[in-house]
This record gives sequence, structure tokens and C-alpha cells, in this order.
Amino acid sequence: MENMKTFLPETDLAKLRLVLEIKDAYNRGTISLEEARKMLKEKVVTLKPYEIALAEQELKEVQDDECRKEDIQRMLELFDGIMDTSRPDLPPDHPIMCYYRENDELRKILSSIEELAQYPLIKNQWLELYDKLTPYRLHLSRKQNQLYPVLEKKGFDRPTTTMWLLDDFVRDEIRDARILLENDSDDEFMACQQTIVYDIRDLMEKEETVLYPTSLVMISPEEFEEMKSGDREIGFAWIGEDLQQKPSSTPAEKEKGEMPGFAAELAGLLNKYGYGRGGGDELLDVATGRLSLEQINLIYRHLPVDLSYVDENELVCFYSDTKHRVFPRSKNVIGRNVKNCHPRSSVHVVEDIIAKFRSGEQDHAEFWINKPGFFVYIYYVAVRDENGKFRGILEMMQDCTHIRSLEGSRTLLTWDDTNTPAQTEPSSAEKPGEESAKIEITSATLLKDLLAAYPLLKDRMEEISPKFKLLKSPLARVILPKATIKMMSERTGIPLEVLIESLKSKIEKLSR
Repeated sequence: MENMKTFLPETDLAKLRLVLEIKDAYNRGTISLEEARKMLKEKVVTLKPYEIALAEQELKEVQDDECRKEDIQRMLELFDGIMDTSRPDLPPDHPIMCYYRENDELRKILSSIEELAQYPLIKNQWLELYDKLTPYRLHLSRKQNQLYPVLEKKGFDRPTTTMWLLDDFVRDEIRDARILLENDSDDEFMACQQTIVYDIRDLMEKEETVLYPTSLVMISPEEFEEMKSGDREIGFAWIGEDLQQKPSSTPAEKEKGEMPGFAAELAGLLNKYGYGRGGGDELLDVATGRLSLEQINLIYRHLPVDLSYVDENELVCFYSDTKHRVFPRSKNVIGRNVKNCHPRSSVHVVEDIIAKFRSGEQDHAEFWINKPGFFVYIYYVAVRDENGKFRGILEMMQDCTHIRSLEGSRTLLTWDDTNTPAQTEPSSAEKPGEESAKIEITSATLLKDLLAAYPLLKDRMEEISPKFKLLKSPLARVILPKATIKMMSERTGIPLEVLIESLKSKIEKLSR
């Protein structure tokens, strides 16, 4: 691993040791706040956020749950006047500014929670508020799959080893509170609201005080620019649709024929070593046939399962870029140690699988997630060459909800409605002028009813907003039963009237 200091301005480690000593003495209560501040102002004078990050990285041992235990308000009080905690001036689409903007929106939701907690519980009001909170997962997912890997490659692994645990703790707090609400455990639900608000604010303060400023110093503008495409893949919480739009192709991309992701990277590698000259039509010898690079990429993208491959050195080498991907992936995981792609709480499972596969004691491991209306199957298999030598691990993941619902036998060709590319004669639900008789679109219309009335609409929803791609993921089974047009407006940021008109327009075009 690289040394974090390489990517930072020259820093005096002796000064940082003194900072940690004063901080620890203050936290233990052996010196007062006034004494600690006086010593810092006299002996340290000024402190940069990245210096705190470096001190924690270089001069302290990692402790489980360390990030959660750190009292950020106490630290800010201690360093008041000597550490700059101002917000950077960045373009709205800069990856770090996107995190700040999401935090601003999240603070509004937390204020609404505090306001609503003063009144008797009305379940629908709280469900609506927790629906607004749900996109927070996208904020955490981008941090873990985009920001952390870049910092880790530069030697700053504290976010991965400590903050990730706090991320997951807060995520689970929100999930558990929602379960209490849905199960009508009103007293328990209300009792945990202030704690949730406190913990989320605490995490945001830790992000904005140390993580984001340190990231801005360590990560280059070019790397941030590269990060944007992966950020868009995962998605954003609450902030503008403009961030979801793909930028125009660069000359380099046009030269590559605009091949996405894996295909473009592989093409570049082949060209570097003299292969693949003459365009993307050249056939490559594979184990049982010959395929072009484009065909290989298309096969991976259309497999009904998600694939990930980790080599014998425990580095992530590849994942398939499928539209139906069960869990988000980003290209920043490529080249990353697989153990650092998981929270510390589950690393021991990863290590156990690797050890038993490497030794030959085991050849496969399986897991599954079974929830109402949602079943995901995960299978790991040891990859060995013809001599039995361990060459890595292949992970296969599939949403099997539909498969588990099948009964009896189907031996004759039958086209499902969702697979029908076109209809020669529109159904009564889709004939022009008759849609209003089938279903009226209002703010209270359930999305599931709309899609039931107009099945072909599902494939056109992404044209309204990229966020509607979730309707093709396993999460749709969680979203659809309760989602109204009003909720979809709030989640996508599209004004209600505009969304309703867009839906009507799509339905009309499908009916022609």
C-alpha cells in the first residue's frame, strides 16, 4: 500500500504526536478545555483537517468502532480557532460537493423528524418522512464504493476500516426504526428518533470535518473527474437530475467506439501490446470458440446473473456491468483488495472463504437473502486451472424471486407480457383516448396500479428519469407496493405536474 504522506503536503509528525497527546489528555479529563486550547494555540498554532487524518492513520492503532466512539463535537470544541472547518468552494457537480449538497438535504429531513416528534404519532406522516430518508443509502454506497477505494489506494484506509462501520451502523438504525414503525411499535419507534438524528448528524460532521477536506488534498482533479461516471452509476440522494446525465463523449471514447467500461479497458490493454489492431471486429480465441471483444462484453452484460472475479492475489479484477445488477458496483473496486470491499464486521467471513478455497478444503460457498417478495442467491466458487492450482474466486449473484414463484411446468413457447416487444393491436388499456377510463393519474395514484394498467410503460420510465431504473431491480418489490406518483415526484425531484404530464405523454405514445 502507498504511504499516505506521499499525497499530502510536508507535515511535521512531531507536531501531530503533540496534538494527539493533548487531545487524549483532554478526553481523559486530565486537563481542562481551557488548558488544552492554550497548549494547542501556543505549541501547534494551526491545524489542517488532513493533519488530523494523517495523525490518526500513522500514529494510532486501529480500534473497532473507533469512528463511532469519537465525539466529534468535543473535538471541534477543542480545535476551535486553530483548525479551518469552512466549506470548500467547488462546482455543484464536483463529487465532494455532491456529498455536501446531500448532507444539506439530509439536515432538512432531520429537522422535519425533530419537528414531527413533538406531536402524537400519525403513522402515514412518519412513513412519508422515512420514505424521504431512504435514498440516504445511495450517499453511503457512493462513499464506500467510490471515495473510500481511491483513498485506500493512496494509503488512507481509515475510512474503510473505521468509518464504514459507522456508515453501516447508521444505515441499520434507520432500517430498524422503519421496521418498528411498520409493526406499530409506536413507543419504541418514537424513543429512538432523537438517537437516530444525533447519530446521522454526528456522521455528517465527521465527513465534513476530516473526510472530505482530506479527500480534496489527496485526490487529483483528474481522479475526481473519473469518479463522476461511477457516481452516476450508483446514483444520488435528493439532489438534481443534471448530475444523472451522461457527459458528451471525449475524443478518446469516440476513438474506442464508445465501448463502455470493461470493453474499453480491455481494448486499450490489447492495443498496448499489439493485439486487436483493425477495430473491434477481430476475433479472439476463447476456450470453446472465437468471439470479438464486443461480443464478449455483450455476453457479460446480458447474463441473467451478476459476476465478480477476484484473482489469486485477492484483488478484484472484474465485475459484469448488467442493467439488472442486484447491488451497486463501481469501477473503483477494480484492483482493490477484496477484504477492503467489505465492512470490518464481515471481513472474517471473506478471509475464511479465501483460506478454505486456497487450501483446497472447500470449493464453493452459498448464501441467500430471503425477504417477503425478494430472494437473492449468492454463490462463490473456487477458480482453479487445469493443474488444480488456485487462481481466484468467482462470485455469482442472482435475483431469484421470479424463479421461486414458478409452479407446474411450461413446455410450450409462451410470451410473457413483460417480454413482448410490441403489440400489433393495442390492448383496451392502451388505446388512444381510453386510458382515462382505465386509470386516472393523480398524486395519489399507486405506481404499481399504473404499471399494471400499462405494462409497456415500465421500459420507458427511465426516459423520464434515470432514477426509475430501480423499477428493474430487486428493490422494485420494496418500492412498488407503497409508491405513489407524489412519492415518485419527491424521490426524483421532478415537479408533480411535470411528472404526471410526462407519464400521460409516454402512455399516449405507447398507445399509438
